[in-house]
Amino acid sequence: MRYFEKIGSWLLGFLTEVGAIALLFIKAFLWTFRPPLRFRNIARQMEAVGVESIPVVLITATFTGMVLALQSYTGFQRFNAEGLVGTVVALSMTRELGPVLTGLIVAGRAGAAMAAELGTMKVTEQIDALASMAVDPVQYLITPRLLAGMLMLPLLTVFSDFIGIIGGYLISVQMLEANPGIYIRRTIQYLEPNDIWGGLLKAMVFGTLIATISCYKGFNTQGGAEGVGRATTGAVVIAEMLILISDYFLTAFLF
Repeated sequence: MRYFEKIGSWLLGFLTEVGAIALLFIKAFLWTFRPPLRFRNIARQMEAVGVESIPVVLITATFTGMVLALQSYTGFQRFNAEGLVGTVVALSMTRELGPVLTGLIVAGRAGAAMAAELGTMKVTEQIDALASMAVDPVQYLITPRLLAGMLMLPLLTVFSDFIGIIGGYLISVQMLEANPGIYIRRTIQYLEPNDIWGGLLKAMVFGTLIATISCYKGFNTQGGAEGVGRATTGAVVIAEMLILISDYFLTAFLF
């Protein structure tokens, strides 16, 4: 009986936390349609999530495209199908690697920063101070971060897709001496708008998950500095797991 009690207790706690996260997301999202909309806070968070993540995304996307082109060329060379390397790189980046890798990078960088910042504010009672001044903490702190995640992840994904395709082109054409005309023509020929839009939709979902989970963990931090560390670690781990899990279901639904 103790075994079943532990399972039931864990399941009850899990469902309670899922419900709390969902309610936090709904409340933060509804604040986007109610004044005042704090554009300065939104712009600041967009810079933190998007602009400051560009160098890491640039390096990751470039070498991902290069490795993908190198591996694809080596495999396709056995079947005399080297001309399809551009197609594989483009489809892989737009459908999967672009949004997923960008989401994982932003979760580890911006998501951790969100959880740590809000967690520090929580343990130092700054969030309680906002409430005492009749400022809704969700509207002031979480809604700008949620909007930044939803808007900047697709933009970063577009950047990642483009850089990855360029990296694959450089390896294929400059290093492996593939035909540049065939590479570009096959890339354009087989890449459809649905591939791009599907990847951008994934990125928006990933950005929503990152912002919601990170803000929830930071908003519910307890235990001082040690609690901030636990909240930050938990936010990154849960966000990255949800990115990978939701990626499967989105892929099955979209493609």
